[in-house]
Amino acid sequence: MTMHTKTDTSFANHMPEVVAIRHHLHRTPEIGLSEFKTSDFVALKLEEMGYEVTRGLAGTGIVATLKHGDGQRSLGIRADIDALPIHEETGVEYVSQNPGVMHACGHDGHTAMLLGAAKIIAQRRHFDGTLHLIFQPAEENFGGARIMIEDGLFERFPCDAVFALHNDPSLPFGHFVLRDGPIMAAVDECKITVNGYGGHGAEPQSALDPIVAGASIIMALQTIVSRNIHPITPTVVTVGAFHAGIASNVIPEKAEMLLTIRSFDPQARDELEKRIRLIAEGQAASYGMSVTLDYQRGYNPTVNHKREADYIADLATRFAGSDKVVEMPRPTMGAEDFAYMLEERPGAYFFLGSKRTENDPPLHHPKYDFNDDILPIGTAFWVELAEDFLKAR
Repeated sequence: MTMHTKTDTSFANHMPEVVAIRHHLHRTPEIGLSEFKTSDFVALKLEEMGYEVTRGLAGTGIVATLKHGDGQRSLGIRADIDALPIHEETGVEYVSQNPGVMHACGHDGHTAMLLGAAKIIAQRRHFDGTLHLIFQPAEENFGGARIMIEDGLFERFPCDAVFALHNDPSLPFGHFVLRDGPIMAAVDECKITVNGYGGHGAEPQSALDPIVAGASIIMALQTIVSRNIHPITPTVVTVGAFHAGIASNVIPEKAEMLLTIRSFDPQARDELEKRIRLIAEGQAASYGMSVTLDYQRGYNPTVNHKREADYIADLATRFAGSDKVVEMPRPTMGAEDFAYMLEERPGAYFFLGSKRTENDPPLHHPKYDFNDDILPIGTAFWVELAEDFLKAR
């Protein structure tokens, strides 16, 4: 018998509400640091459950605290609440009512699961200590975790450990997937502007064509990972956008490209920035032009702590069975601002498989929709985690 079957009956009674919460959040998505209605909704639900609710960290962030017994241990569980600037194409009846914004990463499901768990935990009171539920804004773009920490998150709400999960439609349904150490990459961004001299497309000799220089830069950037970084050091340099010109017979003044850069090793991260700058400047100079670079360091690598990662693996094994717990052979090149919480407190981040079919839309796709069938699993696991971590000792 797996652990969550012990509470199947009580959980089944809660699931319609959890699904309704998920659908409500899906209808009303909000971009990071602007999750005002979402924050109001979550805070009201938690207050009705009897939690002490603190608002205002990172603007729209919430920490809900519940104490029981005289235990000295404290636990933090985090859910992200923000959506993405994507026009939804799912066709579901609870489709986004905010044009151009959608929950394309499943944060609506993450929030619903933690709210569902919050209600069951509050009703059962099968724990001894202090529980902090962290509803974090702006995971996607603005580093809401870092802002909450700067606003005193862990000074005001001490946690012996902190945990978070993310659904993954590419992983088998109900599987818990994690690893000790690095699990997600650092992410940096760079905007390169090539400064040319415009002219008539029929008289290119009288102009300095930034499109040609930009194309040369893009091709040369491909050599960084293959020729400047050690072959077994995982890194990525991707040019995701290239903008220049508006007409076939006009050479524009400027060309602009946008890069995402992923890494784990600090020295490799520094080398990537160095080489991107040298290549952009050198290639442009060879065409008689200059470049302007705006290089922004983003989220740090997400690095799990061994004791906490082992604990989650053990708990998930007892919860779902050993066949449903998988150790990742390598980290993913995606990024996550839970990294900042793991720099401040011990903890672990893990994935929960939500695959329906082999053709499920991926995260951040306009047709992606969170799989409601994993709501009972995630909800039950958060309850088990709280009650096990904070059990009487």
